[in-house]
Amino acid sequence: MPVCYAVPTPIYQPAMRIVSAITKGYPAQVTTTFAHDYVDGAIVRLNMPPNYGMQQVNQLQGAILVTGTTTFTIDINTTTFDAFSQPIGAKQCAQVTPFGEIPSTLANPFVNTLPFP
Repeated sequence: MPVCYAVPTPIYQPAMRIVSAITKGYPAQVTTTFAHDYVDGAIVRLNMPPNYGMQQVNQLQGAILVTGTTTFTIDINTTTFDAFSQPIGAKQCAQVTPFGEIPSTLANPFVNTLPFP
């Protein structure tokens, strides 16, 4: 496994996390190397470097449902994809990067709640 680093408590939240596993199924389950701190309804993108298994997920995005501190399911059907694998001596790591939310998961997404007159 390559040596990859991600800051567990970054200034910007939510942050990129290193992926250690993705299951074949629908929805697919993703496992990160440490707590992801994501929330249900977050939209994430998977980044799969060359030579990793399951290249079909590279740059796919989907909404997630958190199932554990280091796991979540993603609305992507990986049933027919190649198995996830990490090449020995890889120079890059598989990553998941959040970039949006489903508006219904936000409190007051369309209303200004600031206390201004």
